[in-house]
Amino acid sequence: MNSTMDETSDEPPTSAVLLDDCHFSQVIFNNVEKFYVPGGDITCYYTLTNNIAPRGKDWVGIFRVGWKTTREYYTFMWAPLPSGVSGDTAVQQQIQFKAYYLPKDDEYYQFCYVDQDGVVRGASVPFQFRAETEDDILVVTTQGEVEEIELQNKNLLKENEELKESCTSLQKQNMDLQEQLKKTQELQSGFESLKSNTEKLELELNSLKKENKHLKELDDCREAELHQLKEQIQNVTSEKECLETRLKTALDHMDQLQSQVLNYEKEVENLARLDHDKTEQLESLKEENRQLRTTVAEQGEHKEELERVLENLKGTEASLSLFLQNEQHQNRDLMKELEEKKHLFQILQAKKNETDKENQELREENALLRRLSQTADASFFSPSQHQIPPPAMGSLVFGNPYYASGANLEARAADVASIRKCPMCDEVFPEDIDTSQYEAHVQSHLLECPLCSETFEKSNKQVFDDHVYCHDLENSSEFSSAV
Repeated sequence: MNSTMDETSDEPPTSAVLLDDCHFSQVIFNNVEKFYVPGGDITCYYTLTNNIAPRGKDWVGIFRVGWKTTREYYTFMWAPLPSGVSGDTAVQQQIQFKAYYLPKDDEYYQFCYVDQDGVVRGASVPFQFRAETEDDILVVTTQGEVEEIELQNKNLLKENEELKESCTSLQKQNMDLQEQLKKTQELQSGFESLKSNTEKLELELNSLKKENKHLKELDDCREAELHQLKEQIQNVTSEKECLETRLKTALDHMDQLQSQVLNYEKEVENLARLDHDKTEQLESLKEENRQLRTTVAEQGEHKEELERVLENLKGTEASLSLFLQNEQHQNRDLMKELEEKKHLFQILQAKKNETDKENQELREENALLRRLSQTADASFFSPSQHQIPPPAMGSLVFGNPYYASGANLEARAADVASIRKCPMCDEVFPEDIDTSQYEAHVQSHLLECPLCSETFEKSNKQVFDDHVYCHDLENSSEFSSAV
């Protein structure tokens, strides 16, 4: 089971990257012991080369030898970030693992530096957690051997870089070769498709050649058929000319028949106009019909056309007979209606004579009334017959300049009433008219003062307005005197 340190509760970033994809030479572990005594803290020393850029989530883990992925760590510690050092120089770092989190068995382990992407950047030599025995051989290395080993490490690093570059170049060449192979395969497939298309085109060419040969044979047959058709066309043309000649003859005969039909229609119209000759014209039409039947019998070639004309003529004959009967009935009805209208005209003429006589009497009466009206008007304007009465109670203080005019109007109405003639519009009424109707008519031409009940003609509306205004002045004077 994996365990973690007390310093953090976060899980380190790991990945399923295999060992072949790791870069173990970017971080070098220094002073790794062959044995570590169990129960004590251990310090891990390592060097960050200039090929790696440390990040905040890098970590150093203890892995059992034989691990496959970075997820198989036993314990880990976060790698501290170096401070105050440029990225072009190597940096010495160290981490201390507490004894509590270290393995308790004697299996072989190693330190591994893992970046925050879960990729191993460096690994140490294997070591064990057990006490050192007397059988263990202590190997003492001189300073020269150490320098030689470091030189070998540098050479190995250089060779590793060269191998990486060679691997990159080979990968690029491989990709180019794969692209060329792909193009070659595409060309091969295109060649195969062109080959298959060529074969198909050859097959189509052979089929077209056969079809062309067959079409040539058909063309020969068509030419023979065309020659026969030309001969048939010539025969049909000659027959057409003969038929046109016969048709022309038939058309001439039809024109004659049409002229006969037109004459027949004219005769029918004459029959409709002249009622007393209808019977004789019908007999002549029947005679012409018999002649047409004889002509149709003689013309055998046009028998069908003439039979249709004959049927039409028969229908026309029946319709004409029916039409003549209807005309006779209508004539009888018209004569009867004419007699009734003559009788009605006589009655109306008698009424008209009576009306003319009454109108003449009315004109004479009207002339008499006009003369009486002129006499009444002359007496109306006579100054000796009418006196201006003194003002009554409630009359105007300053006098009414229109009072005499109103009195004359009343006298005029009294004189005209005796002859039943309107003094305003000269309309004459019968003597037997109701007095209330006559008075209502005369009153429609007058205006009555709302204060003193004096009447004025509507044609003198200005006089009426001045009269009412005098009442207003009188009321105003009385109100001023009271104040």
